[in-house]
Amino acid sequence: MPTDHDLLADGRFGVTAVEPFGVEIRAHEPGTHLDALPVQSLRSLVRAYQIVLLRGFDSFATPQEMSAYCERWGQLAQWPFGTVLDLVEKEQPEDHIFDSSYMPMHWDGMYRDHIPEFQVFQCVHAPGEGNGGETTFSHTGAVLERTDPATVARWRKVTGTYHRVMEFYDSTCVAPVVDAHPVHGAPVIRYNEPTTTDDTGFLNHPDLKFSGLPEDELPEFHRGLREALYAPEHLYAHTWQTGDVVLTDNYTLLHGRNAFTKGAPRHLRRVQILGTPALQNPGLVR
Repeated sequence: MPTDHDLLADGRFGVTAVEPFGVEIRAHEPGTHLDALPVQSLRSLVRAYQIVLLRGFDSFATPQEMSAYCERWGQLAQWPFGTVLDLVEKEQPEDHIFDSSYMPMHWDGMYRDHIPEFQVFQCVHAPGEGNGGETTFSHTGAVLERTDPATVARWRKVTGTYHRVMEFYDSTCVAPVVDAHPVHGAPVIRYNEPTTTDDTGFLNHPDLKFSGLPEDELPEFHRGLREALYAPEHLYAHTWQTGDVVLTDNYTLLHGRNAFTKGAPRHLRRVQILGTPALQNPGLVR
């Protein structure tokens, strides 16, 4: 594990690599609060490693405490419900966010005015061993670095048009599949993965259209891109433990969710933190 970040060399914490990418920081002393970790150092680590898992720390007893902590990172994304989204299965969900189904790869903020740089997830209650519900993350920068240039050149031709209607918005986003990271300019992937044709129980499917290649070549485009996104060297599937806090880089990663056992007690909270300055969504169409 490189120690070019002060926090990684701090003997008060255990630091290990997360495979295939990311860093885990574990509290040695029971009762250690997240406040012991400097926000500026954590921000730097997320930008360098894309995922930082904080395990064994005391964190947030309430959504209000979580929001107050996240405000130390920067401007929070505001929603009709506030800043903290409770990700928990509903008895009669109207959208796949609140169902137990799998969630395809996507990036946060694609249907909103601003795209957040960071996501903060807190596991209030894990779904339980064997119940699934892992949150999946794909390192799109690594995908593009390791894919042959001819294939990437074909991906660059494709633009996705995504329309989604739900409780919180009715929006359309138009985005090239291969885009530039808004800070350092390295290529990243912006893609809302279509569900497979047999996912008839998927609630409130968005309307997805892709252009730039002949229609008969699009199935192979989706197959190849999905294979790369889910390749073991690019995919991290986080198995939740109660109390976990996971910090992620939304500018680089795509994320989704594995299906979980219906009725399992999976409860996450999520806060989105905007960049500095806030990134205006370049693909939003009203």
